[in-house]
Amino acid sequence: MKKINTKNFKKTLSKFTTGVTVICVRKNQDIYGKTVNSFNSLSLNPPLVLFSLGNYSSSIKIYLESKYLTINILSKKQIKISNHFAKKDPKPIKIDFLSGKNNTSSISDCVANLECKVIDKIKKGDHIIFICKVLNVRHDDKLKPLSYYNSKYC
Repeated sequence: MKKINTKNFKKTLSKFTTGVTVICVRKNQDIYGKTVNSFNSLSLNPPLVLFSLGNYSSSIKIYLESKYLTINILSKKQIKISNHFAKKDPKPIKIDFLSGKNNTSSISDCVANLECKVIDKIKKGDHIIFICKVLNVRHDDKLKPLSYYNSKYC
């Protein structure tokens, strides 16, 4: 084993295959999105999920103020959307959004969308963990998910 440092820690974590999501929040009429692969289920009863965002993120304040959000699990056809929302300050682009019941916006043509209510935020290390109760879901069994492994899409 190697001694831990930021470089070999990131390289080691890149060996874990993850799905790719875009977490969307609304503020007034604006929709904000962030590409996130630190997403997973937490509980079946009640239905809870979690994800984390760096506390240095350019839009972290907007996420911290949001009560509702959507988690969009991207399909293999949505690499451009993932790359777009991975940027520091993404400019608005033309994306089809579906409106939710709680002033939320979901990205269309995803493998799945989860409309959530934020129920807790926990600061750990250089990230904030968001724990969310899932309120509504949508999924498409015909689409293949976008995956990320070894710092590349697969």
